Amino acid sequence: MNCKTLDISKTYLVTGAAGFIGFYLSRNLLEQGCRVIGIDNINDYYDVDLKYTRLEQIKSYEKFIFFEGDISDKSLITNLFKEYRPNVVINLAAQAGVRYSIENPDAYIQSNIIGFYNILEACRHYPVSHLLYASSSSVYGANKKVPFEETDMVDNPVSLYATTKKSNELMAHTYSHLYKIPATGLRFFTVYGPLGRPDMAYFGFTGKYFSGEPIKIFNNGDFDNDLYRDFTYIDDIVEGIERLLSKPPVGEHNVAHKVFNIGNNNPEKLMTFIETLEKCLSNTLGREVIFEKVFEPIKPGDVPATYASTKLLEDAIGFKPKTSIEEGLQRFANWYCEYYKKK
Repeated sequence: MNCKTLDISKTYLVTGAAGFIGFYLSRNLLEQGCRVIGIDNINDYYDVDLKYTRLEQIKSYEKFIFFEGDISDKSLITNLFKEYRPNVVINLAAQAGVRYSIENPDAYIQSNIIGFYNILEACRHYPVSHLLYASSSSVYGANKKVPFEETDMVDNPVSLYATTKKSNELMAHTYSHLYKIPATGLRFFTVYGPLGRPDMAYFGFTGKYFSGEPIKIFNNGDFDNDLYRDFTYIDDIVEGIERLLSKPPVGEHNVAHKVFNIGNNNPEKLMTFIETLEKCLSNTLGREVIFEKVFEPIKPGDVPATYASTKLLEDAIGFKPKTSIEEGLQRFANWYCEYYKKK
């Protein structure tokens, strides 16, 4: 992406900077000469070594300042805003994962609700030119109309994680209305790629293969009615965010708040995705890779399909995600085998 589209005189605050999307976004901003303030609590929801690996790649940039801390710590967030006065805030810090929200709901309320409230309050007292924040495709619940459009009703979430993300959208709308904060919500659709999250299926499947364990597929073994997912490659996600950074929403009815889907607009059957991952690993290793598969019932909180309409995003920034799963998964397979020394 051409760096001239970004204002490098501004200070960008990225929460969740050691996370998957936060790392890639921070690195891109830094490569273009932007000043980036990063914050992350480095929690142990998944392997912290991966988070430190990401951080190591960006800590050397002169314009990167990193804080290890939690956005649910209000005094920390307030002091950070007071000292550094960020112009643009990208809130990517959140407790992720649909299934984990059933096991540990406290983490979701603490980070996704209280933490986001603290960010909004800081933006209120130390005004910013644009707040972007992570929502999720999970807000659509078991919506049967496809593709999912931003105007669809999202009042029936099927997981606490989805509930917190829907709450974020409502909170941002209200703060935009009351305090004139230009805010953009981003409904991400199944983001994947190198240095990704180990709790995601594609990453976990690969790990199971190398440890000689079967993979569990939660689709009832029903291939005719398989789960569909709109898999979106990390580079496409980051380009979408970057293009939106300099385009804060204009107030309509006193509310400068907009929500966009960021997805591939091309859902794949779960089994097709798995077969493609097997082929990509075969290419990397130079031998045939076949996962041992165990089929189980769909998990509570899972939805049958995700499918993004990307028309709003295209109209706003002239861009839609375009990386195929063949290309994206090959890059992941190459990275995984090198990082974990599997060649």
